[in-house]
Amino acid sequence: MQQFIQGFFQAVDPRAVIYLLLGTFSGLVIGTLPGLTATMAVAILTPLTFWLPPNQGLAMLIGVWNSAIFSGGISAILINTPGTPASIASTFDGFALTKKGMAGLALGINVVFSFIGGILGVLALIVVGFPLARFALSFGPAEYFTLAIFGLSTMVAVSGKSVLKGMIAGFLGFSISLIGLDPIFGSERFTFGRMELLNGISFIPVMIGLFGVGEVFCQIFSRRQVVSTGAQPVTQLGRVVPTFKEIKDLTPVALLSALIGIIIGVIPGAGADIAGLVAWDQSRRVAKKPQEYGQGSLEGLAASTTANNACLGGALTTMMALGLPGDAVTAVLIGAFIMYGVQPGPIMFRDNASFVYTVIMLMILANVAFLAVGFFVSKLLTKFLSLPQSFIWATIIILSLVGSYAINNSAFDLLIVFISGVAGFVFRLLDVPLGPIVLALILGPMAEANMRRALILSQGNFATFFTRPISLVLVILSAISLLTSTLKKER
Repeated sequence: MQQFIQGFFQAVDPRAVIYLLLGTFSGLVIGTLPGLTATMAVAILTPLTFWLPPNQGLAMLIGVWNSAIFSGGISAILINTPGTPASIASTFDGFALTKKGMAGLALGINVVFSFIGGILGVLALIVVGFPLARFALSFGPAEYFTLAIFGLSTMVAVSGKSVLKGMIAGFLGFSISLIGLDPIFGSERFTFGRMELLNGISFIPVMIGLFGVGEVFCQIFSRRQVVSTGAQPVTQLGRVVPTFKEIKDLTPVALLSALIGIIIGVIPGAGADIAGLVAWDQSRRVAKKPQEYGQGSLEGLAASTTANNACLGGALTTMMALGLPGDAVTAVLIGAFIMYGVQPGPIMFRDNASFVYTVIMLMILANVAFLAVGFFVSKLLTKFLSLPQSFIWATIIILSLVGSYAINNSAFDLLIVFISGVAGFVFRLLDVPLGPIVLALILGPMAEANMRRALILSQGNFATFFTRPISLVLVILSAISLLTSTLKKER
């Protein structure tokens, strides 16, 4: 109780609330603008929060994350272009409702059920997080190695159209993670005599380069329009706030979608875009009027908006309790946690429980924040769709460079950002997925160090990974994940 009270007051600290509101507003703008993602926003802003206390820095990042996922549905509804990948499924029924003259109601449903999904996701974190962390405290090196392998096995699922390209990207990420000092003997590896590489490649500059600078380079090269040029802002929204009966009628599909979103969020490597698509499809299968889906169904819109926000709580559960990234954003948040001196994983729940409660309360406050302003700012945010591309590109580049330099005051990190940005640009052109790079970069060191520790303890006997019950179960789950993902790709 003492740790809960401490975490609660850290979250409701007035300065933390100010940064939460600042992050919420930033996320609303970023999420509304197509082409800018929640991952990019969190990656760029993470180093800018380096000088803030952990509760204030996390307040800003969590505010950005939650509001960006919500506001991605605004452009999906109004101009049929998802602001973030998480809102892809919202275009199916959202824009159809706009064409029917029900844009206001669609935006209202997006606000209400994004909030419901987000809160249910946080409840899942509260219910599952602590028991899962207590269970994981019994893990030894063999269990942690197979846990990392299970996380890496999802690499196939996030490999896009080509499994081979995904595996190559994963191998590249794992290779980068080997740079620095050997975790067991402390010898230098792949440093080429550079002192800057003794501690390895810093994770945050790589993420900023891949997701921020790389996306800007790609947009400049392809001359893509950030928004659909033929889209006209909606001037007459009509009724925005849904009635109690409408909310009541949509609650069953919302609960089903929230459950789907939480489960998908828990799976390492999955994300809110997958959650929204799966929930929309599954709710259509059990709907009384499935023929309305894709034609302007309120149920379809509620399903997608609930699931993609509920996914956040599931992803955060996996990241905080096990140290595995549930999606790309939580992969960046792992770097933020480490930057604040906290290592995600079961030990965090035991030794920094107040920090865990702070994160939980900030997630709740972030959802309340966008609920409070969502009805009023949805129409206002459409004006940001007319911002010049050059202004957006320049802002992203400046924030990326300033933030990267601020972490270590190192010009070498700027070089890492540039190289990662060029790599991210090339990978996009070649359709090479970035997800496997992120997974391997985070889980590679965990897998290597624990494999070697387990083999030292077992005197080089590889059977230790198959004779320990938890380790064996994780190996089986990894095999199932690889098999099902590969078969699905082939189909």
